[in-house]
Amino acid sequence: MRFLHFPLLLLLLTPVVVKGQQAAFTHDDTLRGSITPERAWWDLTFYHLNVRVHTNDSTLSGSTTIRYRVLKPGRTMQVDLQRPLRVISVEQDGKPLNVRQDGNAYFVTLIKDQKPGQTESIRVVYAGKPRVAKRPPWDGGLVWSRDKRGEWFIATACQGLGASAWWPCKDHMYDEPDSMAISVTVPENLMDVSNGQLRRVTTNTDHTRTFDWYVSNPINNYGVNLNIGRYEHWSETYAGAKGPLPVDYYALTEHVDSARTQFRQVPLMLKAFEHWFGPYPFYEDGYKLVDTPYLGMEHQSSVTYGNGFRNGYLGRDLSKTGWGLLWDFIIVHESGHEWFANNITYKDVADMWIHESFTNYSENLFTEYYYGKDAGAQYVIGCRANIRNDSPIIGTYNVNQSGSVDMYYKGGNMLHMIRQLVGDDERWRQILRGMNKTFYHQTVTTSQIEQYMIRETGKDLKPIFDQYLRDIRIPVLEYRTVANGVQYRWANCIAGFDMPVQVCLNEAGPFESLNPTERWQTLANKKITTLTPDANYYVLSKRVSR
Repeated sequence: MRFLHFPLLLLLLTPVVVKGQQAAFTHDDTLRGSITPERAWWDLTFYHLNVRVHTNDSTLSGSTTIRYRVLKPGRTMQVDLQRPLRVISVEQDGKPLNVRQDGNAYFVTLIKDQKPGQTESIRVVYAGKPRVAKRPPWDGGLVWSRDKRGEWFIATACQGLGASAWWPCKDHMYDEPDSMAISVTVPENLMDVSNGQLRRVTTNTDHTRTFDWYVSNPINNYGVNLNIGRYEHWSETYAGAKGPLPVDYYALTEHVDSARTQFRQVPLMLKAFEHWFGPYPFYEDGYKLVDTPYLGMEHQSSVTYGNGFRNGYLGRDLSKTGWGLLWDFIIVHESGHEWFANNITYKDVADMWIHESFTNYSENLFTEYYYGKDAGAQYVIGCRANIRNDSPIIGTYNVNQSGSVDMYYKGGNMLHMIRQLVGDDERWRQILRGMNKTFYHQTVTTSQIEQYMIRETGKDLKPIFDQYLRDIRIPVLEYRTVANGVQYRWANCIAGFDMPVQVCLNEAGPFESLNPTERWQTLANKKITTLTPDANYYVLSKRVSR
């Protein structure tokens, strides 16, 4: 969840685009956001992150072992770590390597020949005081907080900012490790909860404990997390689509009673989303919901929660329909990202709509699953009040820039509208399930998602994607009366926009289908006072004179 959900707060996060003018991007933006030559020649296969959290001075120290497969010969490797953290040393096969820093990127010069097809590894040692999150999860970093007893309550949240804000990695979304080990050492009175399954806890002689976690599946960098506190733990087994799914809960002692009640929504979420999207994508790693000192994030198999143990979004209904107060927004939305963000992951942050539009739409589908189709439709339509239409949903490629926050509500409404065009609810459900199967554990582009939906729906959706993802105008269905009936056309739209639409002729008339284009068409022998599009379509209508 990258952006805020209320207009006042949204103003704080306006993308750096004004009236269609592109922001000036820096050298650092290119190093972070592009597949540089120093990234392209090697395929990431495994991380072992080994980090010690020093609560006495809010610093980190540790190492990342990066295992990779050589795709083509190369001698320089880019590893990312954001200031004020610093790389202490890098070695391969026990031999120290030369390192050159360029902003938040470190360029490592390798000594041995890198032969295509071989698997190699390097070990990066680092230390320092990581960036402190000012407004997590939106302005990310590390959260250094205290519980009511004065004990440490620490967490990471780094989407957008990047995982390299707290550990050395290949900080670009296109390349994920096949698996990952996470070892976290904390004071002995605290517990760390990270991704995957807990393999062991080791009590050390220096009054610390090390928690060893293992992630069996591919994982995106920002999905890796630390959650440190005086946690209480309980668990259950969910009888899911692929068999028994271990479900674990972690909450501070002071929150346990509230959490035990609120977290009962997790099995409800799993049931609804396995129905709509297919099996939970990470059975081997389990599902965890973890109490945190900030609102929450979609960390893979370790979803974080800070919504105050109440329904809605901090107690508010984002749709203003009442339906959003019947379930906990953070449990539903952030867990929806397990399918759209963690299973299907964008290659470039410019395509972040793949995460957020589908996950926003999952809120609608969750509502529908438990309260009916009309309730789901009312929810997603009610969220239109949050759409800004200020800049395109798709951002700028290769510079680590996402698009407009409209990727949430406008994107969700676009998907809801495409469902109307399909006109077959079971087919639509199978399209969503098929998407999670087709792109299982993959990083993808917008083009791949568009082509999949065009193929599976059998509809020419390209004009719709271009209109709603790449343009900021809301199409207007113009109509006018003429001597022999009524004429209609699409206006305020891209060239070639020809989306079919259901309309109501006159206030009480039945719905009928129209196939407008940019040219006037005529409905003969029709007398109307109004022409109103079905509310399930995110369009406007306007009566015009001759």
